[in-house]
Amino acid sequence: MKSMKSTYPSHAGKAIAALCITVICVMFLVSACAESADRLKTFISWNYTETLGVLPALILLALLAFIVNIDRYIHADLRKTMRLIIIAVFSLVAQNYFEYRLAEGEVRWLARTLVSIYGYAVRPVVLILFLRIIEPGKRFGWAWALAGVNAAVNATALFSRVCFWISPDNHYHGGQLSNICLWTSAILLAYWIVQTLRVFKLQRRTETWVPVLVLLLIVGGIVMDGHVGLLPQPITYLTIAAVIGCVAYYIWLHLQFVREHEDALQAEQRIQIMISQIQPHFLYNTLSTIQAMCATEPEKAPRVVEQLSRYLRQNMDSLNDANLIAVEKEIEHTRIYAEIEMAMFPNIRVDFDVMDADFKLPALTIQPLVENAIRHGVRIREEGVVTVTTRRVSGGHEIVVRDNGKGFDTTKALAEGGHIGIANVRERLERLCGGTLDIESAVGEGTRVIIRIPHAAGDAKPNRR
Repeated sequence: MKSMKSTYPSHAGKAIAALCITVICVMFLVSACAESADRLKTFISWNYTETLGVLPALILLALLAFIVNIDRYIHADLRKTMRLIIIAVFSLVAQNYFEYRLAEGEVRWLARTLVSIYGYAVRPVVLILFLRIIEPGKRFGWAWALAGVNAAVNATALFSRVCFWISPDNHYHGGQLSNICLWTSAILLAYWIVQTLRVFKLQRRTETWVPVLVLLLIVGGIVMDGHVGLLPQPITYLTIAAVIGCVAYYIWLHLQFVREHEDALQAEQRIQIMISQIQPHFLYNTLSTIQAMCATEPEKAPRVVEQLSRYLRQNMDSLNDANLIAVEKEIEHTRIYAEIEMAMFPNIRVDFDVMDADFKLPALTIQPLVENAIRHGVRIREEGVVTVTTRRVSGGHEIVVRDNGKGFDTTKALAEGGHIGIANVRERLERLCGGTLDIESAVGEGTRVIIRIPHAAGDAKPNRR
């Protein structure tokens, strides 16, 4: 996955985790203060059916927390977010269980009020954390503000009936703002739907169905809880959906990592194959030229050998490097090749007009185009001319290789699969720097190859304007 700068404050993750753990501890302490030790024991152990119904969710979350903690393949920010989601959902499962037990047992007004406040406060937090998986790196200040308002309004249950209250007969009653958690969650879900559809539209991959299905599970959980109404449950449908969502999102993150890793491997392998194809091709042609000169103009052969030696000495690193190189190195590589060709064929001239030399490009980008122009274009001319021009244009850098050779029908050549060297150059430009390669050619007039490299990918110096 891409490198992302963390936007959490350095202590935020620990603060949220500490808050959840503290609230759980408060639940136990309030219950302990409300009843004697025997009563607390009875409270915890009463009705094992409900207790065992919650345990699978807690065990699943505990195992997932262990796996996430030791996983080093997911980006650190996403791993941190997954930890927070697991902690929040774990506390929500515990909250569901305690609220159920408090609703069914004797009246414990303070304990039940605190547990209910926490449940209503943490639900939007879980949704926000899920959003951080969809859009890593965003702060979601507006969403945290909504969650804060929701928590504050629910906290008024401690001293007023504006949100909700627990009656002396231990029944829940909603106030004027009892649906604030529902409306806060609805806003977050609406945003979640929009962003999930955007991700699905952009990626168009099978694994992008995972966040869509999790979203449907969350919505389904809310609908089912609404159908059940105020009937006490050891664990709500929404909480079950959140537990499943934790696992599903972790799997989704791994699928993304696997996909990106496979894409990177394929790109690297493809680039290495193309470079290995180009290197022997260039060296073979150069040695053939030297061999021909030894027979026709032996006095010039030592000069060409020296040029080849200089070329190999200065450019072997770039030949073996699948990364971007400075355009000056590629121009030097092409110039030496051109000098060898011009020594062999006096009717050929290669000119260089370098107006922009402050960018990078893939190794062996210009030289194969010049070689193609010479061998398949200008050699037939009495005065064959190849011109290489580099210049800065709006939005990036442009390289133009123009010749006055015989030209060709571009449509026919592409249909027949010709010009493999040009296809290789185009593919490496697209993969390594987002560049493009276009060909304009007319039979009998010549060919013009235009390469465009965007500023962000090709600039040799960062932030240069």
